[in-house]
Amino acid sequence: MLYSGLVSITFRALSTIEIIDLARTAGIQGIEWGGDVHVPPGDMMGARDVKHRTEDAGLRVSAYGSYYRLRRVEQEEHPFEAVLATAVGLGAPFIRVWAGNQPSETVGTAERARIAAESRRIADLAAAQGIGIAYEFHGNTLTDRLESALDLLQAVDHPNISTFWQPPNGMPPQESRAGLDAVAPWVTNIHCFHWWPTSKDRHTLADGEANWTRYGEKIAALPGDRFVSIEFVKNDAPEQFLQDAATLKQWLARWSF
Repeated sequence: MLYSGLVSITFRALSTIEIIDLARTAGIQGIEWGGDVHVPPGDMMGARDVKHRTEDAGLRVSAYGSYYRLRRVEQEEHPFEAVLATAVGLGAPFIRVWAGNQPSETVGTAERARIAAESRRIADLAAAQGIGIAYEFHGNTLTDRLESALDLLQAVDHPNISTFWQPPNGMPPQESRAGLDAVAPWVTNIHCFHWWPTSKDRHTLADGEANWTRYGEKIAALPGDRFVSIEFVKNDAPEQFLQDAATLKQWLARWSF
């Protein structure tokens, strides 16, 4: 089943209470809480408070959007153990991580192997808490090209590792759909937006209906449950989010079968 959601970092300037109110007004079903502003790693009291407020509003926590980047331990702002403990307090089913912080074509074999090994380490730790690890499908990481993303997922080969998916910036929709088809066995949640042709060119979600209909055919056919969460909106406007959320809910109703 497909569920509608919001990625909280869409509105970094809003408080957690304001985001929950906005999500409830929009009638969506869950929130992916970001770790840079809204639920920082190590803030256990804050994580538990956000969990309870989210659930009391009739919403679900869809993921913890961490900024753990699978770098060398001394380069991370917070140890993974702090990220994991915060996700537990938040009640998140997934922790989103970044597969490094460099363009994939610049990453050598040894560094790729280290990132894969670190992925397996944190996947084991998270599995013990019943939480999945999901890569962000993002530029300047090992998931920024389809070939690199597939190499990483296959090299890690861990049952607790998945990837979120979003259409790569500037990629024609037919190529994006082919990429989605290729990584489909590992895809859990979806980040939904319409930017074209660059990330600076944000449009209403409704303007992307042709593209997202193409993606939705595949997303709806995947087994299991997942969130399709709006990430970023035109002009960063809450009013635009409400319109986009209405569009998303219409799409999900049409895709579901």
